[in-house]
Amino acid sequence: MKIGLCGTMSVGKTTLVNRLKELGQFKDFEFATERSKYLMDLGIPLNTDSTLKGQTIFLAERVSELMKGNIVTDRTIIDVIAFTNCSETIDFKDKEYFEDYARVFVGEYDWIFYVDPVGTQIENNGIRETDSDYRDRIDAAVLKAFHTYGHRCKNVGLIKGSTPERIEQILDAIKL
Repeated sequence: MKIGLCGTMSVGKTTLVNRLKELGQFKDFEFATERSKYLMDLGIPLNTDSTLKGQTIFLAERVSELMKGNIVTDRTIIDVIAFTNCSETIDFKDKEYFEDYARVFVGEYDWIFYVDPVGTQIENNGIRETDSDYRDRIDAAVLKAFHTYGHRCKNVGLIKGSTPERIEQILDAIKL
């Protein structure tokens, strides 16, 4: 089973994955969490400065996760599409070509959960963008991609509330 969490930055996706990792229901799963510092240290521009090459690397990471058996990941193809579309350095036509290619892989998830940002504060981890307007733009782009391509996925869901409430919503949905 391939389970992905999508949403804007600093909404608790990584926290959720780390908490799910602790549950017995997920003992046969692999877990993939944020790799932004590693990628930034490689010189890959992030956020508004992201390039087509950088987004291609992010896409390759997400696709490599889809090649695994059971996985829970805190990023999805939906996120890659959203960040690409919000990049200020990628040409409009290149964004279209990239999205047309990337959307093909959305159908390989068994579940994609959109993590609602309501009630969460931006946490400065020294890597992610902390501008609230940018966060809102990413959220809008994630929602657009989620609504546009979610039908390609076997199942989708919206989760909100506290971390325990979100975990309960995930468990209720996937019935592990």
